[in-house]
Amino acid sequence: MSTLYTASATATGDGRNGHVRSSDGVLDLDLAVPKELGGAGGAHTNPEQLFAAGYAACFHSALKRVASSQKITLTDTAITVDVGIGPLPTGGFGLSVTIEAELPGLDETTAKAVLDAAHQLCPYSNATRGNVEVQLTVA
Repeated sequence: MSTLYTASATATGDGRNGHVRSSDGVLDLDLAVPKELGGAGGAHTNPEQLFAAGYAACFHSALKRVASSQKITLTDTAITVDVGIGPLPTGGFGLSVTIEAELPGLDETTAKAVLDAAHQLCPYSNATRGNVEVQLTVA
């Protein structure tokens, strides 16, 4: 692979109750463990939200690229990514991902085909394939 761009961020503090900052300072956020994981929760983000946001944006770009290459016009589309975290039977923790696509105006067959093709193109999908359970759904 020939790298076109590299993002860099640093985590400090107490990990999930710490702070993250990108090398350019654009991303500069406090983190908090969600209540569901035994933390205080509150008005701070967490790694799963950051992963969900990045995956949703990346997948949406892949979806638009696939549609454009297939001469399919998309309007008012949205991608929602849910990231779950939980214990693995083998120890440690794992993630699960659900991707829901809102594709108004597309029939179910076309929507599913575009969604599947985007899943093959998206770098997040390629990084997680075989490691994280990913479910694709059309709203």
